[in-house]
Amino acid sequence: MNQPHPNLWHPYSQMRNLNYVPKAKATLGSEITLTNNNILIDGTASWWTACHGYNHPKIIKSMKEQLDLMPHIMFGGLTHKPAEDLASKLINILPNTYDHVFFVDSGSVAVEVSMKMAIQYWVNNKVFTKRKFLSFKDGYHGDTLGAMSVCDPTEGMHTLFKGYMPEQINTELPISKLQKEALKNTLLNNRSEIAAIILEPLVQCAGGFKFHSRETLKFIDDLAKENNILLIADEIATGFGRTGSMFAFEQSQIIPDIVCLGKALTGGAISLAAVVATSNIYNAFLSDNDEDALMHGPTYMANPLACAAANASLDLFETEPRLEQVKNIEKELNTKLIECKNMKSVLDVRVKGALGVIQVKKMHNLNWLRKRFVEEGVWIRPFLDVIYIMPSFTISNAEISKLTESIIKIIPEWECKI
Repeated sequence: MNQPHPNLWHPYSQMRNLNYVPKAKATLGSEITLTNNNILIDGTASWWTACHGYNHPKIIKSMKEQLDLMPHIMFGGLTHKPAEDLASKLINILPNTYDHVFFVDSGSVAVEVSMKMAIQYWVNNKVFTKRKFLSFKDGYHGDTLGAMSVCDPTEGMHTLFKGYMPEQINTELPISKLQKEALKNTLLNNRSEIAAIILEPLVQCAGGFKFHSRETLKFIDDLAKENNILLIADEIATGFGRTGSMFAFEQSQIIPDIVCLGKALTGGAISLAAVVATSNIYNAFLSDNDEDALMHGPTYMANPLACAAANASLDLFETEPRLEQVKNIEKELNTKLIECKNMKSVLDVRVKGALGVIQVKKMHNLNWLRKRFVEEGVWIRPFLDVIYIMPSFTISNAEISKLTESIIKIIPEWECKI
């Protein structure tokens, strides 16, 4: 029953060893119902997307209405109200420096477009040497070619593709004094070649949930400006309230030149992403020369059905207390996960917003661990060296307790498996 389907190829999985794949049939709120009618409390918000919980009636209603009217139309040469409304809403919730939105169909593509924007910004300004990007160790920005090139080149998921990907500059986040000096020197020595710095503000998510401070973020932004280098904020995972503010970069009061958005943009109902740019970036593409235009256009960009879901999702941030719910989750996780700090296999416990992370000294028996969480009635998916909770903002305290109690119960069992 839990064997993988013979025709399916699952992500990030060695299919020879994949012998346990729970089969979902329905979702609601923070619950996943399996085909055997067991219910799992979802601790991952479906890869961090379902910020309002599953099947929120406002989002479902908006999508059903749009489905009957126009599920899709090409965006090349045409426009439509759902996209126009969504662009206006995004600009209204972002700092007032941003004016222009380019819609795409996934987070990885948003990163690709942001990188193309950065390169072409300099080309359109007659600067032809700026062709590289600086990114940070433990960073993760997606699985497409350009996005892979700015992920961690040694510890990330893409080391197999060395020599195929463009080579970028990857360095340590400037936490210590030594690291700050190293970054200063790297930028000084390479500023004529670096088009942009790209980073995930405050939390590097898929690279192992490494945190950094708002002061570190501000330091990076200041250095970018001093060296005439653009800054791209990858808010695909951190955006829409996850770290406690609507966007993580706002906590440092910086203004990145380009912001990538995705995941929770539609409340987890359907894929959609966006690249938001300042007028300074946008204006560099305006001229009488067609070749100065941004040459990118995904087939399903600004999909009306997805835009309808995103419009409803943004409305919910206005009408329901999402950021207050994030504060409550942060408080609950801080209170309940502290017990894990004394466990022999645990290296660190950290919480920010609606995200709780238990970093272990060494991950082992990963398939056993994932299966054991399902047996306990929770959907928690450890990876790398972390066991984490990143739930929907609408999750109840009782459901949070179910997640944390399962972790506290299972880690000692797992420790005995070594």
